[in-house]
Amino acid sequence: MHDLLPTLPASLDNVLSSIPYFMPELYLAVLFILVLVTDLLFGRNSEKLCRIIACAGILLVIRNDYQQIELLVAAAQLNGHFFFSDMLLLTHTAISFKLVIDVLAFILILYFEWDNKLSGHPKGLSDLYSIVIGSIFGLHLMAMAVNLLSIYLAIEMVSIASYLMVAYRSENVITTEAGLKYILFGAASSAIMLYGISLLYALGGSLSLYTGDLLLGLNHASPAAVTVALMLVLAGIGFKLSFVPMHFWVPDVYEGAPTPVTAWLSTLPKIAGFALLVNFLRPFMYYPNWAAFDFRFDLAIIGIVTMIAGNFAAVLQKNIKRMLAYSSIGHTGFALMVLVVFNDASLSALIFYLAVYSIANIGALALATYFANATGAENSEGYKGLGLKLPAASVCFVIVLVSLTGLPVSAGFNGKLLVFSSTYSFYQANHNPLLLILMITGAVTTVVALFYYIKIPRNLFLKRTENVINISKTSVNIIVLAIIVCFLIVLFGLRPDLLINHI
Repeated sequence: MHDLLPTLPASLDNVLSSIPYFMPELYLAVLFILVLVTDLLFGRNSEKLCRIIACAGILLVIRNDYQQIELLVAAAQLNGHFFFSDMLLLTHTAISFKLVIDVLAFILILYFEWDNKLSGHPKGLSDLYSIVIGSIFGLHLMAMAVNLLSIYLAIEMVSIASYLMVAYRSENVITTEAGLKYILFGAASSAIMLYGISLLYALGGSLSLYTGDLLLGLNHASPAAVTVALMLVLAGIGFKLSFVPMHFWVPDVYEGAPTPVTAWLSTLPKIAGFALLVNFLRPFMYYPNWAAFDFRFDLAIIGIVTMIAGNFAAVLQKNIKRMLAYSSIGHTGFALMVLVVFNDASLSALIFYLAVYSIANIGALALATYFANATGAENSEGYKGLGLKLPAASVCFVIVLVSLTGLPVSAGFNGKLLVFSSTYSFYQANHNPLLLILMITGAVTTVVALFYYIKIPRNLFLKRTENVINISKTSVNIIVLAIIVCFLIVLFGLRPDLLINHI
């Protein structure tokens, strides 16, 4: 204890100097406590108040995200700033990821109440809002973590919140099974990742990816041992990204979870997972003479297999949420194309692609909620003849699916174009045949995606049903959200610079 006393002043100075770079996260911590206390004080009557507080707090966090950009510029630290004893790294890329996460989180918090099954929970949604805020805090940490310990803690914080969200409403066997399966797979992937981290620490002698001698130690260690350790860590990160072979939990969990929770899982943890993977890969990609593990080759193979498995499996699905689950796996494989390239242009393309994909995916799942609330339809076959009965929602669904497919003139088209452009530029520089195979796979699976996405508009407008369709009371809020999503899809399809210049 006495040996630690001389180091306390320096440690305290480090903590105090780090606080300005941690302000959005401090706001989230205060917001979490505030929502939790509000729920405790007002009980069942606190749901609407907790929702208002959560939304207002997220807007303040978004404002602080923008202020962090000004902080880096004012301090002339455009390459980033390490803080909290080099556990976290604040860069412009990390801030961009956090901004996308917070804007989407704001939309999803509004969306939670509009799902009939989720809002029908006997206890209300007050607890869910506090869980969501805690999850956002973990997502922020994932975007900035650059130490193996902080990486693990950030992933676990998000994972625990995700477990609670999936099992929040256990109204049937499917939902209960989804929650249990998610917890079991999550616990297994966390154990695998922790084992990989312990191996990296044993081989490299450090936990810091950027400031220690970890990479130097790994470069001199046995390549086989380093390969095993890195594959175990990638498996843990892959659980969040849901790439093959860490994707088995996705269809059942997405189908069994409440639809707004599915929208959350398919977007925000995926975005934060890519931000974490960028932080993890950067030192290895730019380390001179790194030869222990070929990240580009392995990520290219994973991307190819993930695109094929996700898109071809989606063709066979009839349940809308299962189809979108496999679709999200395919989109993950497509986004991995950017990390094979790994340069400034490709990272900008990655953020744009993830942002527009997430907007469209939230719109698709919100409209799935709308049709389920109105008619009880959860399979594509149940959408027959609904195009003229629910025209606004049906037209919006078509626009959203056009963007998810990547057809002109949509934001999704620009996102895929940016990814292909960055990959092709890199291919021209080194003529790696694996990159060519990766691009061909991306193009082919985009065509395949059209086959399963088109099922929905075909049933909505071209199919008729002999059954009498009873339209229940519809949600105006979801239609407003869908119209806003469609407007953004078209806007960023025509003017992608409006989003690119702000990320």
